[in-house]
Amino acid sequence: MKKQAITRRNFIKGVVAASTVYSLIPSSVQGANNRVNVGIIGVGPKGLLHVKGFGKIENAEVIAISDPDLTRMEIADYSGAKHQDFRKLLEMKEIDAVVIATPDHWHSLAAITACQAGKHVYVEKPVSHNIWEGRQMVKAARKYNRIVQAGTQHRSCPAVQECAKDVQAGNYGKVLWAHTSQLEALKPIGKVGRPMEVPESIDYNLWSGPASPLPVMRKKFHYDWHWQWPWGTGQMGNWGVHYIDDLRHILGWDDVPTSIQAAGNRWWDDDGQTPNMHMCLMEHQGVKVVVDIRNMADPAGRGGDSGAIYLGSRGGNHIMCENGYIKISRGGGKGYDPDGKIIKQYRGTGGEGHDVNFIDAVRLGSNKSLNCEIEVGHQSTVICHMANVNWQIGREVDVDEIRDNVKPHEDAVSTIESHIAQLNGNGVDLKTKPFVMGPKLKYDTISETFIGNNAARANKYLRRVYREPFEVKEEI
Repeated sequence: MKKQAITRRNFIKGVVAASTVYSLIPSSVQGANNRVNVGIIGVGPKGLLHVKGFGKIENAEVIAISDPDLTRMEIADYSGAKHQDFRKLLEMKEIDAVVIATPDHWHSLAAITACQAGKHVYVEKPVSHNIWEGRQMVKAARKYNRIVQAGTQHRSCPAVQECAKDVQAGNYGKVLWAHTSQLEALKPIGKVGRPMEVPESIDYNLWSGPASPLPVMRKKFHYDWHWQWPWGTGQMGNWGVHYIDDLRHILGWDDVPTSIQAAGNRWWDDDGQTPNMHMCLMEHQGVKVVVDIRNMADPAGRGGDSGAIYLGSRGGNHIMCENGYIKISRGGGKGYDPDGKIIKQYRGTGGEGHDVNFIDAVRLGSNKSLNCEIEVGHQSTVICHMANVNWQIGREVDVDEIRDNVKPHEDAVSTIESHIAQLNGNGVDLKTKPFVMGPKLKYDTISETFIGNNAARANKYLRRVYREPFEVKEEI
């Protein structure tokens, strides 16, 4: 045990040392007053927000956009360059930095390609589609000496930053356990009997990229890929990553849990594949954490979005400590004493200024000031992949078996009971369509692989099969 701790400590020191080596980056920004020229890759709803957001930053200008769907680039009042193939955008020498807001399966390869082209990168969450390619992206940032920011913008929220300082200073005493929730009542994506015809405006070969150009079995081409494994990472990666990253930030983790077990299912009869009710129990250096993702309505709750045991509305983090507890979500939270009296208010912005933080770092030529440097974003995304992999290799079980597996931790037991009650309220017959539970898995944070029992099955999901010419290569 002692030997393992020393090895990990030395490894972390090496990461810090490497970070220092790559912290000073020659400035390449163009024009007067160190203006940063930006290209936006992917102009769906999130990409459009980035077109507007980065365009408002002083001494920054969005000079090019790219999307495989030509109709998405028909943006009113935008007169910059437009490229269907983002690689043409990367050829523009005047571009200093790119913002990647593509589907999940393109995030890592697009970021790696941009680094190779000499561009700094802001990449949306989750930063990868699998664990291996996420590490390759970090390697690319180091090798090509690029500033790379992950789009988990809560890292720039004053509420989370202040809460992290208080918890790590011991103001609430020892952390005992935590509960992370993301709650949102979504709707089924529908079910088709045959593949849809891809609109002519879309270069489907380019859109597919690293993934095989499979038949599109869904009613809506855009967005609903989130819930299909070849392209998306489910709500765990789509939204859960925000609160998981908050938890890592607040507790000061520089790595990820070493054990995990997940349970859940997709209880809609639609073309989605990812769980719409998904919980996992993990442990990091003695602290047990429940991650609780729910996308079904809660008939007993307010507005259909409630369902967290400790948090109303859309979720967040509940952190239990020896001398009190914290409830914090997007935009702020509160600290309480053991009797439930409010002792501190945490006021936040939800992460406004995360884009400015990136532009400032590019202008300064240093990644030291980044609030979510890519190593940080990678580690938070890894936890999402761990939860997804565990569920994907799971088997159908009855509720008593789940209870037996999680019963040492009271919060996990309560979470399962709450899931069951919510499913019953939705008319789900758990005998006809039961929970799927993964095996207890161990994870090695140094090799970034699963180890021990069932590791071989889980490790098959660490990377995907890539296709030419859209490969994430061993040598980046």
